[in-house]
Amino acid sequence: MSVPTLAADPSVCAPLPVLGRDVLVPLVTGGEVTYAALDYAASAPALQRVWDDVAAYAPYYGSVHRGAGYLSQLSTDLFENSRGDVAAFLGCRPDDQVVFTRSTTDSLNLLAAVLPAGTRVFVFETEHHASLLPWERRDDVEVTYLAAPRSHREAVETLERALAAREPHGPALVCVTGASNVTGELWPVRELTAAAHAHGARIVLDAAQLAPHHPVDVAEWDVDWVAFSGHKLYAPFGSGVLAGRADWLRDAEPYLAGGGASRTVARRGDGGVDVEWHTTAARHEAGSPNVIGVYAIASACKALTEAGFDALVARERQLIEAVRRGLAQVPEVRVLSLFGDDAPRVGVLSFVVEGWNSSHFAAALSAEYGIGVRDGLFCAHPLVRTLLGGEPQDPGECGAPEAAPGEKSLNAIRVSFGAGTPDEHVERFVGAVKELVRDGAKWSYRTEDGRCVPDRG
Repeated sequence: MSVPTLAADPSVCAPLPVLGRDVLVPLVTGGEVTYAALDYAASAPALQRVWDDVAAYAPYYGSVHRGAGYLSQLSTDLFENSRGDVAAFLGCRPDDQVVFTRSTTDSLNLLAAVLPAGTRVFVFETEHHASLLPWERRDDVEVTYLAAPRSHREAVETLERALAAREPHGPALVCVTGASNVTGELWPVRELTAAAHAHGARIVLDAAQLAPHHPVDVAEWDVDWVAFSGHKLYAPFGSGVLAGRADWLRDAEPYLAGGGASRTVARRGDGGVDVEWHTTAARHEAGSPNVIGVYAIASACKALTEAGFDALVARERQLIEAVRRGLAQVPEVRVLSLFGDDAPRVGVLSFVVEGWNSSHFAAALSAEYGIGVRDGLFCAHPLVRTLLGGEPQDPGECGAPEAAPGEKSLNAIRVSFGAGTPDEHVERFVGAVKELVRDGAKWSYRTEDGRCVPDRG
């Protein structure tokens, strides 16, 4: 598939073709409208390029590393070449390993499993649960949670103080997001990396929200590991990546025990078995891998690179500014931020609307305007509670609590977009917010299983 032509402004890229761009959805008020997918931060739609590549490969699918047949050999080459494509996309060092996983969550749980005993982990409480929770599962690892900073400088100073106070000076790991899944704000990755290394610590970058929007350069930034998910990178086929330093990965027991991770297995005289594990990325890729998912990630990496991140970032900034300008015209709307209105961000914004329950507002956007957003705590409960300045009701599984339509809620609404978002979707969203706040919902809603849904009688 050819790279999309640029818009009239040579610095701005046209939207990349994605699946679902022409899907019509019914409105509760009657009629249909093209669906406006503005929940990219949860799962981005598949790029058309990715879908075409996967469809072209599908007839040739075979089990990798385990067959002498042509399709197995072809699939093995495709799988390993995809590893190289992902390494190039991330700017990995020559001796880094690229391990394929199921998701960012799986990647960070893998890293938590291979930490040397006695490692001190430092993580900001502002992290997504995928990078906030895995470390506690190790009894021989100590976790220090750092308070939410209100500026880049405060983030670096908070980390430096925590690292300087650690005793004894054993292995240490810092975990930080590249871009918040709640506010979209970019974090000072270079400065935090420098601070970590100055105190003898390593750092892992959660790039789940960063990689789809901005180039990531492992070698230039000097981060030790990076993790991200395919389903946020326009490749929703159930794969993720952990890439970086090989030593901790090579020295630890395999994440999963099984075929593919083992080089040789032999019976012992006492009835047990002796196992020699691989020292490559295969050590942590036991079982038959998700070849389709891996190839989809590699395809997305190439598509974004070919489109040009400069043009993609420039266009996304236009969309961000359009949303921010539109929301700023509604006094009842408060956009959430850690670092202030001028902080650089990706296409992710969360907000609250005075007098509205977030679930009710999101339901009305969907039912009356065909706009898909997200409401709740976004699997970042401590951060959202900090930003809202209060304790919400029990949110359940990353969702909104039970509340009647119109009742004030201490949860938020998130709008997110990216390389496939057309201008019309953003314009419709801004117009819908203004109309809902001014005129109220056109339909009545009821609470069902803790969520607001249209009342269809």
